[in-house]
Amino acid sequence: VQLQASGGGLVQAGDSLILSCEVSGRTLSGYTVAWFRQVLGKEREFVASLFRGGVNTFYADPVKGRFTIARENAKNTVYLRMNSLKPDDTAVYYCAASARVILSSHRSQLAYDVWGQETLVTVSS
Repeated sequence: VQLQASGGGLVQAGDSLILSCEVSGRTLSGYTVAWFRQVLGKEREFVASLFRGGVNTFYADPVKGRFTIARENAKNTVYLRMNSLKPDDTAVYYCAASARVILSSHRSQLAYDVWGQETLVTVSS
């Protein structure tokens, strides 16, 4: 399976942005897909996840209520809709997937064995 992330860009605080993670090679339904982000000099952090089955979603506290993760099966794509963006959301974003993620570890980057390329989100104040 391969992941293709896209959608990053430069926006102003308060704006919205949608990131896309297109899955190829396998059917999306069998995979848990997550978004992580990383700021230079800091560790990569969990942002959101969508479990295989497409029902259960989880969010990091800083983005809860502002970000939404969802998938479109017909396009084999997972989206991260980001509303009310803040300068603190500025980071390189990655999507990741795994067919073997379990609930107790889904916030850890170590749980994912397939990663897409980075997409940069910059939020100006």
